[in-house]
Amino acid sequence: MKKVRWGILSTAGIAQKSLLPAFMRAENAVVKAIATGSDVQKANEIAEQFKIETVYDSYEKLLNDEAIDAVYIPLPNHLHKEWVIQAAKKGKHILCEKPAAITQEEAVEMIDVCEENEVLFMEAFMYAFHPQHARVKEIIKSGAIGEVSYMTASFSFYLGEEKRASSIKMNREKGGGSIYDVGCYGIHAIRHVLGMEPETVHVHGVVDAAHGIDTDAVGYLTFPNNVRATFDCSFNAAMRHEYRIHGTEGSVVVPRAFRPDNYGGEGIIHIEKGDVVTSEIVRGDQYCMQVEQLSQAILNGEKVVPHTPQNTRQNMAVIDACYRSMASGKTELV
Repeated sequence: MKKVRWGILSTAGIAQKSLLPAFMRAENAVVKAIATGSDVQKANEIAEQFKIETVYDSYEKLLNDEAIDAVYIPLPNHLHKEWVIQAAKKGKHILCEKPAAITQEEAVEMIDVCEENEVLFMEAFMYAFHPQHARVKEIIKSGAIGEVSYMTASFSFYLGEEKRASSIKMNREKGGGSIYDVGCYGIHAIRHVLGMEPETVHVHGVVDAAHGIDTDAVGYLTFPNNVRATFDCSFNAAMRHEYRIHGTEGSVVVPRAFRPDNYGGEGIIHIEKGDVVTSEIVRGDQYCMQVEQLSQAILNGEKVVPHTPQNTRQNMAVIDACYRSMASGKTELV
């Protein structure tokens, strides 16, 4: 089977823990090179662990490698724009970690350059590739919970004090903050599951005085037809990653919404109607499915990726509105 030849820009933890193992499980992809801008020894160790043939001591050298078809970019948020644009100009297809950009304006610029250079660009919202979400949408469409009126999504984890001083999640200049890091999932899931775009947002955030970033946020979104939604995110609470959809006749609860990989890929869906709860188990390898679906689009010469640039642009528009609201203390239009 023909495989897409991938390069990895940086030795980021997410690449080591989740994506490189997923590339090894993928049937139509292979990682051929990894590049580092600082720690060649670490890159060599990762290359040995994951059987990667080539190590480069600069991102530019990897991008100049004509044997590389596509790159995965797990760099800090503030570097996404620069390296997506450089990769696109070298003719490489791109999988970029979320959030793809710091602002909608940045995202549009990145997408435009990718289109000009005829390369595929996809933001790595891996959770959306797990089949439990397609099943949730089927349940809603079937009318099992009646007319949907409200949805809530939550993603939190505790970032220990000993890690905060050095964590890029706490660095404002590097795109830190709880909305960028985990709130973006809740926003994305609400849009994805409801299949609608919010009209307004109102967000209250807790800002860390020392670092100038939001450690916690709660947002209220309004949609057409009087549908409403809320999301919350935090660096100050134990791991929680779930969403709930409420209808006129019942509710759907997804308690492992964003990280079912922590449970061996096992997702759970609860359908609550009165005192009756029915549960379904849905299994999937979300990181591998993300890699395989984008790789197949590349192999097929397709012009559209599974998670579209338009979706990325719209998610960033909502995030922009969230930060405007947090700063103004008012409801903002999306």
